[in-house]
Amino acid sequence: MTLVRWNPWREIDTLQRQLNNIFEDTRVPSAFLDGGLSKVPAAEIQETENAIHLKLELPGIEAKDLDVQVTKNAVYVSGERKSETKTEEKGVTRSEFHYGKFQRVIALSARIQNTNVTADYKDGILNLTLPKTEQEKNKVVKVNLEQPAN
Repeated sequence: MTLVRWNPWREIDTLQRQLNNIFEDTRVPSAFLDGGLSKVPAAEIQETENAIHLKLELPGIEAKDLDVQVTKNAVYVSGERKSETKTEEKGVTRSEFHYGKFQRVIALSARIQNTNVTADYKDGILNLTLPKTEQEKNKVVKVNLEQPAN
């Protein structure tokens, strides 16, 4: 029989991994979707001097099933991934795909010209180019460099 020394750090590491798994999951509670959990699309935002570029990952969703609305301060995306019904006489089907409705509101860091937004949807990736307003492009802040009097 081998004597194994108890290591409390191993249990803490296990707990940390479990907590990380909980917070890495992109399912969020939604009161609008029958009180269930909804999978929201992953987003990538890049800001340049003239525009904000927003990329959303929407695999398996057709463009006709998407609703994209843009205000001067935010982007609202909603849609539905429809499930495919398969019938099998024998066997078991296990699916980890997320079907159903989703919605996501992404706040923007600058005001944009929502009438000049361009969109491209290809291979499940939605690319939005959101041009900034002229006021945001030309925004300059003067920094006061005066030294305090002693």
